[in-house]
Amino acid sequence: MTFKKSLYGLALTAALSATGAHAGQIVFNSDQSDPVPKKAVQTLIDDFEKIHPDITVKWNNFDHEGYKSAIRNFLTADPPDVFTWYSGNRMAPFVKSGLVADVSDLWKQNGWDAQMKSALPSMTIDGKQWGVPYTYYQWGIYYRKDIFAKEGITPPKTWDELLAACAKLKKDGITPFTIGTKALWPTAGWFDYLDLRVNGYDFHMQLTNGKIPYTDPRVKAVFAKWDELIKPGYFIDNHAALDWQDAVPLMVQGKAAMYLMGNFAVATMKLGGLKEDQIGFLQFPTINPSIPDAEEAPTDTFNISAHAKNMKDAKVFLAYIAEPEVQAKMTATMGQLPVNNKAPEPSDPFLKQGFNMLSKASALSQFYDRDAPAEMAKAGMEGFQEFMVKPDKLDQILKRLDKVRERAYR
Repeated sequence: MTFKKSLYGLALTAALSATGAHAGQIVFNSDQSDPVPKKAVQTLIDDFEKIHPDITVKWNNFDHEGYKSAIRNFLTADPPDVFTWYSGNRMAPFVKSGLVADVSDLWKQNGWDAQMKSALPSMTIDGKQWGVPYTYYQWGIYYRKDIFAKEGITPPKTWDELLAACAKLKKDGITPFTIGTKALWPTAGWFDYLDLRVNGYDFHMQLTNGKIPYTDPRVKAVFAKWDELIKPGYFIDNHAALDWQDAVPLMVQGKAAMYLMGNFAVATMKLGGLKEDQIGFLQFPTINPSIPDAEEAPTDTFNISAHAKNMKDAKVFLAYIAEPEVQAKMTATMGQLPVNNKAPEPSDPFLKQGFNMLSKASALSQFYDRDAPAEMAKAGMEGFQEFMVKPDKLDQILKRLDKVRERAYR
């Protein structure tokens, strides 16, 4: 994903040097530097301090990129009590290094296994839970409802139905899918969903954790499905020259009918001129009916440092963040979704669909560039883009990716 880079070393040093805590104070580090999430977190802290006047929250807020660079240092040298991060494989290295506190007791005490069951697999390592997921957003296929209606297409639920819809659209001069792969990461959405539907969540996590070769026949099966869309020309031409936003006008103009993308794309579609009632959302179709539907939903978390100075109040803070009403208020400001399935449904129709879909998901994938380490993610997404342009080079691409895998997971 794209993040702003604006933090200088001096600001980092100043913030990190101010993490000393005293009784009744929680030191909290985050990367919520953009205006909207910053506002949401400030409101969260204000509300928490009103309910718990004996606890104050000292908030150190960083730029995204600076935070990613600094997190291991501050967790090791001067740990805050609470910090924000991501679930799944992005959380695992810090857990394995003994830098994150086990909060399984909070999960058991509060019944979070049921309330946040879709996120449970990505919050669980070695049978224990290591934080609280507070927000996510859905990925799925956004489509032109008016074009589907005109073409007599029912939103597909299975892969065969999707292929049939694509064939009809293509026959009538409409490219089924728009996409912009210049920035590479949109290709990862396709790879993730196809792997989740062909092989399942556990396989996908093993793959992104370096346990399975990219030359494995089960990985090739993913690309075989992808090729069923590439070879007939079901993606727009010249997508490697387009950013994801550049691909939206083709859908607005009716030249393409569908877009696999995160929910943030809806605002861009509306800005481009589409009316809300022209946009539909559908869950990525089933490929293997025996595999439960896991979904793509990048999930942000609050975690406690293993060496927190105020563990007691840090747990009070985490328990507060998990409350359904608290998550609903925070994510409404952010335009995202609460993870707690007891939270009130969002009023936005797309978020409402996403909330219902993700609440029922068997598990959540975080997105390829979160689930895989940086070196593997970069090589993988370059390979995905190359495959979309030159699918006949698949064997060479997979061999190259496997060499990167052998190096990246040492």
